[in-house]
Amino acid sequence: MEKRALKIHRGRVGEALREEIETLVEGELADPRIGLVSVTACHLAEDGRSAEVWVNVEGDDLEADRSLAGLEAAREYIRHELIERLHLRRAPELYFRLDRAEQDKARVEQLLQRSEKRIKTRAKQARAKQARSARAKQPRKDASGETA
Repeated sequence: MEKRALKIHRGRVGEALREEIETLVEGELADPRIGLVSVTACHLAEDGRSAEVWVNVEGDDLEADRSLAGLEAAREYIRHELIERLHLRRAPELYFRLDRAEQDKARVEQLLQRSEKRIKTRAKQARAKQARSARAKQPRKDASGETA
């Protein structure tokens, strides 16, 4: 069982890594392959030797692949800068992963809206059908006002 203090420390280090990597990506990396990238999370392994860096890329899949390739190429530079800035003995090995949570969230919202629209349309159709059947059951009156 992992000690609580180590877990908290790992969380703090992971958050510091995320902030520094985001600063590097947004301002200092001049690779033209890297587009609009934001670092969403950084999960440090239990031993502290590796970290998964989750990034969100604005754009299509091709742009996301190019940005990930640019980040992979800059991995050692980023590790070196992390050692300098955070005063680490050894920076963790970085593994960049594409975070598709925003795209998935947008897709789910779109599907929910479509489902709500269908439900409303079906309810409207059911009410119209009910009104038609209720009118059909009422006795008809002719022009003189008498029931036929």
